[in-house]
Amino acid sequence: MPLPADMDQLYSSLMEEEDTRVCKDIPESACNNVPQNFFRQVAATTLTSLGDTLTNPKTTLAWLMGIVGAPVALVAWLVPIRESGSMLPQLFIAAYVRQMQKRKRVWIIGSLIQAAALLAMGATAWLASGLVAGLLILGCLVVFSLARGLCSVASKDVIGKTVPKTRRGRLNGLASSLSGWLALAFGIYCMIWPPADDNTLFYAALLVISALLWVAASLIYTLIDEAPGATEGGENAVRQALGKIGLLRDDAPFRRFVITRALLLCSALSAPYYVLLGQELNSSLSMLGAFLVANGLASSLSAMFWGRMADKSSKQVLIRAAFLASLLGPAVVAVHLWAELPEMIHAWLFPVAFFVLGIAHAGVRVGRKTYVLDMAGGNKRTDYVAVGNSIIGLLLLFTGLFGLLSSLIGAAGMLVLLSAIGLAGALLSFTLNDVQS
Repeated sequence: MPLPADMDQLYSSLMEEEDTRVCKDIPESACNNVPQNFFRQVAATTLTSLGDTLTNPKTTLAWLMGIVGAPVALVAWLVPIRESGSMLPQLFIAAYVRQMQKRKRVWIIGSLIQAAALLAMGATAWLASGLVAGLLILGCLVVFSLARGLCSVASKDVIGKTVPKTRRGRLNGLASSLSGWLALAFGIYCMIWPPADDNTLFYAALLVISALLWVAASLIYTLIDEAPGATEGGENAVRQALGKIGLLRDDAPFRRFVITRALLLCSALSAPYYVLLGQELNSSLSMLGAFLVANGLASSLSAMFWGRMADKSSKQVLIRAAFLASLLGPAVVAVHLWAELPEMIHAWLFPVAFFVLGIAHAGVRVGRKTYVLDMAGGNKRTDYVAVGNSIIGLLLLFTGLFGLLSSLIGAAGMLVLLSAIGLAGALLSFTLNDVQS
């Protein structure tokens, strides 16, 4: 189904180049369908990214667990399950994905499973309470995360087959910007009309609305014109998966990328400590809304900028975003501890810093996604995504040990520590190969 002429013109305007029909690193049969495939994937990714914001385990799900009276010990499992649960199985999922010539079907199935898990979670919030509700919510989150892994493996490959090099960064950037603007609107709503802490209906409705976003995204994804791909290496999933671990040993450029990506987790791991320091100065729900606004505004304003830069050099995006994230922490801690600022200005220091961190984190995300898409093609791209995400998922499980350090050095000390780790990642980024050429 061709796009209307005005949408085709919009695609040409976004590219800002005469040769908008470039077909670098995609099948020749996909060349004529690039604009429609581009916008359909932007729309689907925007919807699911907004859903991710509305069901954030650090905010929405954590509050929901408190509302239903779940034990505090269960709350600590929300983030590890959400993140690691979607990454760890990807090494094995990828072997099955390779059996399918059209992998958009995998994404659609994963998206619908995520929607079903959120609907079940919403029903649990409305009908259950206490330990039972907490365990059911975690069970739904396990299913959600596993399905998220299906979408992660499939989406990278579908983009690689339908959107050419020098265009993929803008796809990720545009989707992040659009979802960021929508998340910004939600944050403003929370600032102006903060819901009551015991409003179970509000959180249940939020989960249902999020589920509908994934359903809508899956319908859009069915319209993507995907050429059949290679299916080699799809048999013996477990043996094939374990054999792919050898990529870390034998593929030096890929190994450096995975290590760099692991070090740059600091841009995500440091975010809760900015929030914690801000809460110590102002614990009202309006401050929570300020953090949501800062995050949405940062993503919406910077993602397209990072995306355009990533299409020229995703390596440079990683370097610049990493330095911004790693230098921010010590600067904020210094102002917090030693600058004599008025109380009101001091309290708003952290939402402002969170905004800058959001810009840096958007750069890290867009940079790494574009880099892994462009560094390999075919089934090798699927292997890179699966191996890299599985290793990062395993590492994320161990980041919980940082919680033990926080009791000794405090939130400010954790920011400095994570910034030092991020600085190591920024320096290592210089050794990455340029993959856009």
